[in-house]
Amino acid sequence: MKDLTRYRNIGIFAHVDAGKTTTTERILKLTGKIHKIGEVHEGAATTDFMEQEQERGITIQSAATTCYWKDNQFNIIDTPGHVDFTIEVYRSLKVLDGGIGVFCGSGGVEPQSETNWRYANDSKVARLIYVNKLDRLGADFYRVVGQIEKVLAAKPLVMVLPIGIEDQFCGVVELLTRKAWVWDDSGDPLNYTVQEVPADMVDDVESYREVLIETAVEQDDEMMERYLEGEEPSIEDLKRCIRKGTINLSFFPTYCGSSFKNKGVQLVLDGVVDYLPNPMEVNPQPEMDLEGNETGLLAYVDPEKPLRALAFKIMDDRFGALTFTRIYSGKLSKGDTILNTATGKTERVSRLVEMHANSREEIESAQAGDIVAIVGMKNVQTGHSLCDPKSPASLEPMVFPEPVISVAVKPKDKGSMEKMVAALTKLVQEDPSFQVETDKESGETIIKGMGELHLEIKVDILKRTYGVEAEVGKPQVAYRESITKRIQDSYTHKKQSGGSGQYGKIDYTIEPGEAGTGFQFESKVSGGTVPREYWPAVQKGFESCIGRGLLAGYPCVDFKVTLTDGGYHPVDSSAIAFEIAAKAAYRQTFPKAAPQLLEPIMKVDVFTPDDYVGDVIGDINRRRGIILNQETGAISVRIKAEVPLSEMFGYIGDLRTMTSGRGQFSMEFSHYAPCPNNVAEQVIKEAKERQAALQA
Repeated sequence: MKDLTRYRNIGIFAHVDAGKTTTTERILKLTGKIHKIGEVHEGAATTDFMEQEQERGITIQSAATTCYWKDNQFNIIDTPGHVDFTIEVYRSLKVLDGGIGVFCGSGGVEPQSETNWRYANDSKVARLIYVNKLDRLGADFYRVVGQIEKVLAAKPLVMVLPIGIEDQFCGVVELLTRKAWVWDDSGDPLNYTVQEVPADMVDDVESYREVLIETAVEQDDEMMERYLEGEEPSIEDLKRCIRKGTINLSFFPTYCGSSFKNKGVQLVLDGVVDYLPNPMEVNPQPEMDLEGNETGLLAYVDPEKPLRALAFKIMDDRFGALTFTRIYSGKLSKGDTILNTATGKTERVSRLVEMHANSREEIESAQAGDIVAIVGMKNVQTGHSLCDPKSPASLEPMVFPEPVISVAVKPKDKGSMEKMVAALTKLVQEDPSFQVETDKESGETIIKGMGELHLEIKVDILKRTYGVEAEVGKPQVAYRESITKRIQDSYTHKKQSGGSGQYGKIDYTIEPGEAGTGFQFESKVSGGTVPREYWPAVQKGFESCIGRGLLAGYPCVDFKVTLTDGGYHPVDSSAIAFEIAAKAAYRQTFPKAAPQLLEPIMKVDVFTPDDYVGDVIGDINRRRGIILNQETGAISVRIKAEVPLSEMFGYIGDLRTMTSGRGQFSMEFSHYAPCPNNVAEQVIKEAKERQAALQA
């Protein structure tokens, strides 16, 4: 029986380039998992094992690894920071018990840090904060702590103070013990000495230590009373209070260091053990029945209970599909048969492995609290629940964002089509924010994703991993259509052709809905003018049309149809007659309801040196962007804006040209908004030309 109190399932997340992967490397080195440290900028990091990651120096997919620190087992997931791969962070946080949010000492709270922090709040994950890169020019620990309070509305609990800054940074003072950890310049994380606090820091250490104690004792009334009476709590008692406050998200213990220079990481590891929850201290997952209704039962972390597990990531490699699984309750052993509640099918577990980035160790069994990979599962996808067939139940499913950009792809030689389809199927299983469909009219294969980089990487994987050279079309924006006027209308479908005919009459109202409501249907028919059994047919008729709007063929969203009255024939009426009536009604009424084109608007964050702010703002305005605000940082200005996606293609090249290669940006989907007339006319014209070309 494993001691679950010594387990920590943690994720490391941050904005791109804040040093997550380097921090993970240092943790693996300190815990004895690797002997030589791999550097991201040399393309040799352990967890960045995809070629695409090594070339770009960014993390694309979450990597899982297991290591040990002071007799505690850490299951660590290193997640990507780039906004196009946020989905990886979301699904990793879903199965973790705690996290380390890494922030750059000079960049501070960057756009992706905000998104990841929001996800972690949604998933109620306890976190430590680690301010990294204090050796960099412009680094300022205290400024970053202030930003965390202001921008993230979070409460950082400062646990250590930095000794020196930028190239003078040599160590940290641990506030609880009043001890200074000082590293030499050899770069070896074990070459440090524990000293007294430097004389010029004594006052700061005392004032921050007082805040630390006051915040901690708020978690325990009795201890607070004693403290107010002048009795200082013991370090053990303080740690207990800090742990309690961290787990209930009252505050976030905050550390600092330089992972690259190997300074300060040990204290973060101690913090993980001391303050982050073990699997038994986290609220258990609610169970659902097979219809998706909550049963009121909870999946308690207990090896004796029935199996409840969540597949949170699928990865294809040379040994077959790997299904990364978090076990919430029960046991899982080699040879077990498990039920996938999403498909209703059972599968046998042939092999179980514990992962270390892309190498693995075979294991016989795993239990509640573990994160393991199952080899060779056939029908499992991300977000599927796995359970004991004798006691079926499902866990809360994951929700994934809709793609905002698409391109057409086709193999360079005709023989590779089947190979490409098989490869794309695997990529879709691995990444639910990536979608593939075939255009019914043109027969083209369309891939859809979260941004240009996202699709670029997928095409790259097709080429390198699966050997399919693909030609890629121009990026297409995922426009939508909607209506702006409320229209009352009526339609009668009559057909007589020998034998029984078809008859269905509907009176209805079509009106705009709130943004984000999609399609809604309601029937207010009374007195049986349209019998109840035909209402679903009317709804189905309208629903079958919304995939293709009448302006430019884009999906229709955010409108409501209310069936108000109608008529039927006792012999000639049927469900199919009413469905046909609804389809024709859609085509008849939509053009009258002042339809409009909607375009995706992106939340854009640009970082630029001071000298180029005017150029960057002018350029955003030219792209129909709206500047929301700008903040001056230590080494750059951050500009927040909202810009239509159609104006952002190739932006990174333009930004680099404008800022002599020093500008950076990130963007994510914000909302849909109406297109200006001149843009809408152009999009509709291009859609009609495409249509005409296909018919020709």
